[in-house]
Amino acid sequence: MMRFLAAVALAVALLPAPARALTVTDQAGRQITLPAAPARIISLVPSVTEILFAIGAQDRLVGVTDFCDYPAEARRKPHVGGMLAPSLEGMVSLKPELVVVTNAGNRQETFDQLERLRIPVYVVNPVTVSDVLDLMGRLGRLTDRAEAADRAVAVLRERMREVTARVEGRPRPRVLYVLWPDPLMVPGRGSLVSELIALAGGESVTADGGPEYRRYSLEAALARNPEVIVLASHSSERSPPKRDNWERLSRVPAIAAGRLYTINGDLTHRYGPRIVDGLERLARLIHPEAFNRAESSR
Repeated sequence: MMRFLAAVALAVALLPAPARALTVTDQAGRQITLPAAPARIISLVPSVTEILFAIGAQDRLVGVTDFCDYPAEARRKPHVGGMLAPSLEGMVSLKPELVVVTNAGNRQETFDQLERLRIPVYVVNPVTVSDVLDLMGRLGRLTDRAEAADRAVAVLRERMREVTARVEGRPRPRVLYVLWPDPLMVPGRGSLVSELIALAGGESVTADGGPEYRRYSLEAALARNPEVIVLASHSSERSPPKRDNWERLSRVPAIAAGRLYTINGDLTHRYGPRIVDGLERLARLIHPEAFNRAESSR
């Protein structure tokens, strides 16, 4: 491996310096200098892959991870392995001009290997809804798709405004959102999911403390008397998590009222354009009275 790294690094070092450089700043505050807008991008982040397709920059995408499964066309891109241990040789063979990574899902070792090879690395670090929209704009400017990105962001903002307008002034039900049932994992303070629940007109019962996502006691969660319980599915809503254990909790307000729901976790956990789909879905679950019958059943 070390011999391979040394050989590639030497080859890269012998390349001529760019006459006109493009300097950009990533979401980690790092400055990256590129010869031009990158035409060959590897995405090690599923949400970034989604964004590039959403803004029409998919032609620049030459490699993705095994988890980049949306849209369906993304699955046909060359794969470089998983997020934690992507194939370095596979990435180099694709001759990337830029590799997009995240410090929330990729290892520092991957960053270090790419930097030793002098392959530019662009770090994304979205935490909030605003960060996601900001990232879309950044990637648009990076790929010469600024206008398309701005249009996509404007549409998402308008959809968000419609949701918040519909739920404004309504009572805010207590919501227990379950990322994982055993051990129980829930959204804490500052998490994207907690923010989406608030925008959808609810109040997350686990958002009063702790890290973004954390383990939680079932007894403590149920003691908050949730009026709505949402179980995250990690494949699709057609393959929901087991509900039996929850349905037995008949004294919990949410169960007594028949308000136990399932949501596709990709809509609420991935930091991409589909978070607005997740927001709309949550709003319909939390405030079905704010939507007509056809919309509430979607």
